[in-house]
Amino acid sequence: MLLIGAILPPLDYFIVNLALPAIRGGLGASDVELQFVISAYACANGVVLITGGRLGDLYGRKRLFLIAMAGFVAASALCGLAPSAGVLIGGRVLQGVFAATLTPQVLAIIRSAFAPHEQVRVMGLFGFVYGLAAVIGQLGGGALISLHPFGLGWRAIFLVNLPIGLVALVGSWRHLPESRPPTGAAIDLPGTALLSVILLLLIYPLTRGRELGWPSWAWASFAAAALLVPLLVVVERRRQQRGREPLLDLRLFANPVVVLGLLLAFLFYWMSVFFLALGIYLQNGLQWTPLHAGLAILPFGVGFLAAPLLLPRLTAALGAPTTLTTSFALLAIGLALAAQLAGTAAPSWGFYLGLSIAGAGQGLTLPSVLRIVLAEVPAQRAGLASGMITAMLQIGSAVGAAVLGGVYFSALGHHPLATDQAFAFRHAMHALIAVLAACGLLSPLFVPLHRRQQRRAALRVCCRSTG
Repeated sequence: MLLIGAILPPLDYFIVNLALPAIRGGLGASDVELQFVISAYACANGVVLITGGRLGDLYGRKRLFLIAMAGFVAASALCGLAPSAGVLIGGRVLQGVFAATLTPQVLAIIRSAFAPHEQVRVMGLFGFVYGLAAVIGQLGGGALISLHPFGLGWRAIFLVNLPIGLVALVGSWRHLPESRPPTGAAIDLPGTALLSVILLLLIYPLTRGRELGWPSWAWASFAAAALLVPLLVVVERRRQQRGREPLLDLRLFANPVVVLGLLLAFLFYWMSVFFLALGIYLQNGLQWTPLHAGLAILPFGVGFLAAPLLLPRLTAALGAPTTLTTSFALLAIGLALAAQLAGTAAPSWGFYLGLSIAGAGQGLTLPSVLRIVLAEVPAQRAGLASGMITAMLQIGSAVGAAVLGGVYFSALGHHPLATDQAFAFRHAMHALIAVLAACGLLSPLFVPLHRRQQRRAALRVCCRSTG
């Protein structure tokens, strides 16, 4: 039941992509409204993730999981029954808000309810279902649109969440453990408002700026976000000094392992440009249909699904940091092979081999980063840390699409031929490989940073005992 809460949020991000033409026809949606169907979900999700995780720390993870799941089901019903594009966009905003509350509870419950030796296996399962969401989203969305079940058309991609969510609600009510916080906890309203504004100022222009040619308001929004960050730090520090629970526990940033983990999560999810570039290359460069292009991602999905199931054995044999370094290497090698073999003819078996190797690397990277960071965080802060990690993934996805997407479209030119499509795909993948290589070089630092943090913790304990 817990892992259903992990699969639904990413599933509803991926599943909409292939349904956009049908939504246009069914609701008469404009191009701008179709873009908002995607960006409204991503933006609302990114803005609320940290707050959603902190709410679980304060008011109970099971309670927030149930509230978020119920809200997600209701928002999915609103989307599925939407009479207009405006109502659909509003439903997508609500879906993003409740998804952002749901995902951190899953990770926090794994951190607090399972013993350390069990967390490797459960994190592997989390990575498996996350990969499953990407595969089901790409293929399931096309299948539901094509099969037209019960005459629902595009509405089926949202209404399918209702039976799944209701089963998860009943099962979670009966079986999920509750981790109750100390009494008297209260949400930090000033910190929540400030952080939400900062994330909105950052994420919204990232999701819309490239499509609009980076207008001046986007850069003004980035500048405003940067100016508000010091104010947030001051507000949170004062709240903590007064003995009240802050939204952001700034002490987490004193742990270099957590900081490095957040940085790697941010850089890792620049991978979003791979899905963007691959889809355009296959459909515009090779003239494949959307369904054919969706099927082409299957080798990547197979690697993504299979690798997390091997995570416990790899971690036991190599250790978590080495496993993470290996995962970045697999990602880079797989993408390099696929990029090298991308051309104007139908891809060879080597291209698909590269995709499967890259998929295996992605499937190992996500749960490895999550586990390393969450292991450093006290259980009572697991929700906050989970929200921080997933927020960094979301922001990294937006930045990667903006920065490396710009690399792709710059290489593509204004009137691209098939050769230009292949060149642009290779160019973007080479830039992405450079980012992943940097991640691979940084990941071994986890070992000395972890040892340094342990020595500091032991010294603090010693000082308190002798003090």
